[in-house]
Amino acid sequence: MLSKEQLEKYVDALWWGLTTARTKPYEKGDMILIRYEAEAQPLAEVMFRHLIEKGMNPVPRLSLSPDMEKSFYGLGNDDQLEFIAPGDKEFTDNLHGLIVLLAPASLTHLAEVDPSRMGKCAVARKVLRDIMEVREQKGELGWTLCSYPTKAMAESAGLSIEEFTAQIVKACYLDEEDPAACWNGVFEKAAEVKSWLNGLGIESYRVVTEDMDLVVKHGELRQWIGVSGHNIPSFELFISPDWRGTSGVYYADQPSFRSGNYVEGVRLVFEDGVATQISAKEGEEFVKKQLAMDIGASRLGEFSLTDRRFSRIDKFMANTLYDENYGGEFGNCHVAVGASYADTYAGDQEELDESRKDELGYNTSALHWDLVNTQDKTVYARLKDGSEVVIYKSGEFQI
Repeated sequence: MLSKEQLEKYVDALWWGLTTARTKPYEKGDMILIRYEAEAQPLAEVMFRHLIEKGMNPVPRLSLSPDMEKSFYGLGNDDQLEFIAPGDKEFTDNLHGLIVLLAPASLTHLAEVDPSRMGKCAVARKVLRDIMEVREQKGELGWTLCSYPTKAMAESAGLSIEEFTAQIVKACYLDEEDPAACWNGVFEKAAEVKSWLNGLGIESYRVVTEDMDLVVKHGELRQWIGVSGHNIPSFELFISPDWRGTSGVYYADQPSFRSGNYVEGVRLVFEDGVATQISAKEGEEFVKKQLAMDIGASRLGEFSLTDRRFSRIDKFMANTLYDENYGGEFGNCHVAVGASYADTYAGDQEELDESRKDELGYNTSALHWDLVNTQDKTVYARLKDGSEVVIYKSGEFQI
């Protein structure tokens, strides 16, 4: 597990992430929610002390245990699944920061639960996500998240707890003297790539591997973002494309765990922006139910690329935070079905209301599910002048 020194360094990295992710500086007295799972309590305690020392008002909240989740999703009626406690909206509307510490004690405890029940809860609670998105657009909210090593995650990834912990230490620069300085270095390198991509005048992308050939429309008033402090670690760069211009085949060779279900070999065929054919080597029925959660669940909300030279992650971690940032031999491309990200909008964030989102092809959904491809790939960009350039090959941006 993490040593006392590593916990302190982790908190320094998280504070860097939280302050980088918010456009307005934090002030003493700001309210910051620490949402954590039980096994992450050692990290939560150090984070709490750090926020107190900074003059913030930390609000710790323990997430549901696996048994609680089984009771809630397995036994709860519709009213209970859709219940939002009095004060939750008011609390969210006054929140300045959110830190999520992921430390699941089980990844499979919800395997027998109908995924539509989890979808019903997600749809009902989308109102809270919407409030947070508006606050973030105004620069009033910042958030970051990380993972704390647990036996359940290590076993699901096929690693020992020591191997799993070593990946976290390496990926988050906890083996370095000053993790925050290391993250600043990544931030600056990523800024160069984002500036290059945003200056090309891209109309669309075509991603080609031995198992997929996908076309993604860039969309008007879009910008590449990433390495923004929101996730620790984060090496990916991404956009939220115009979902209406997605066509062809996407294939996720990397497996994933979601809502207690193991999924592998997801293959999606898009026509006119919608996944019309859905299959998987394992977990196919679950995938189909997830993509039927609401009207936007079968559309694209994110298109992402990770340069292998940035990422220090080289093992499957059974954890989306790490797997979507996988470096390895060929980096990774991943897409997310479901919700788009408003901060990929290149204009004034405060003008991006629901009407404007709809006009520009930003997708809306209660779902956001990252599906990762780690195969050797070539990514072509068709530019607005009609020419075509290779922007990514063999795991590296071609800047």
